[in-house]
Amino acid sequence: MALLEVRDLRVVFQRKGEVPFTAVDGVDFDVEPGQTVGLVGESGCGKSVTAMSIMGLLPKRGNKVTGSAKFEDTELLTLSDRQMRDRRGRDLAMVFQDPLSSLNPVIPIGLQVTEVLERHRDMSRRKAMVEAADLLDRVGIPDPRRRLDEYPHQLSGGMRQRALIAIALACQPRLLIADEPTTALDVTIQAQILALLAELVRDSGTALIMITHDLGVVAGLCDEVNVLYGGRVVERGGRHDLFQVPRHPYTYGLLQSIPRLDAPKGERLSPIRGSVQDNIPWTSGCAFAPRCPNATDTCVEVTPEMVPDGAGSVRGERLLRCHNPVAQEVPA
Repeated sequence: MALLEVRDLRVVFQRKGEVPFTAVDGVDFDVEPGQTVGLVGESGCGKSVTAMSIMGLLPKRGNKVTGSAKFEDTELLTLSDRQMRDRRGRDLAMVFQDPLSSLNPVIPIGLQVTEVLERHRDMSRRKAMVEAADLLDRVGIPDPRRRLDEYPHQLSGGMRQRALIAIALACQPRLLIADEPTTALDVTIQAQILALLAELVRDSGTALIMITHDLGVVAGLCDEVNVLYGGRVVERGGRHDLFQVPRHPYTYGLLQSIPRLDAPKGERLSPIRGSVQDNIPWTSGCAFAPRCPNATDTCVEVTPEMVPDGAGSVRGERLLRCHNPVAQEVPA
């Protein structure tokens, strides 16, 4: 049984006097206990808005959220603010993209960790401080007792991100959402943060939604991958399938844009032409058609449906939203 079931999730932003903008347009995916699911795509494809809507963190005005997001048969989208606050931190937690703006700059790190423990685990301040030091030590922050009294600006970027992870894991949530947790970190620290997340998921059985545009992160961490474009999932499959046999031209383009160590010397990368603004409404056809090298007249006239695709599958079922997918043979 899935821990989280997202069905036909739609988020529309609207300001007075402006045309409504659909940021998430009918997203479906499941997350099982202990599974790591990736949401992958360029900036602006709807990854973070999907996560924020599930967590109930979008502004109350100026947007409309419809569809379903069930966590163990509880509909998250219809919970009151108080009910959602009881869930956040205890059952669901999120690691945000920018730790410097996510942490309160005028409150010591220790109090920010103990707040979660006192709120959801009914701990006294004294016991919470002991637990907070243990959490900071667990996520690899050196001299954790001293760090409890320090402020976010006194920590490095990697330490701040580790502190955010400690806060998210304080109550041992069953679902953790990581929104590009390695952005703005150097390569060495990125590797440490990803190894930490993988270890925590493995040891605690926590389910993880990894939001990223970095396919290198996907390759080493995710079990299942959802590739998003224009607010919709265009391809879904296991990470081995997507890397070995990418079927959607957008997935193929993302992979072709990555430098490879085994590529011949002097080989040029093949970036995806245009930008995310170069699209058409999904109601008219395929949003990726203006940038797609495989586009035909059908692509700009008929909206593609998400259907099973067995032709490029190495392990299990693949789902694909494309009229003219990339033709590749399945590796032996």
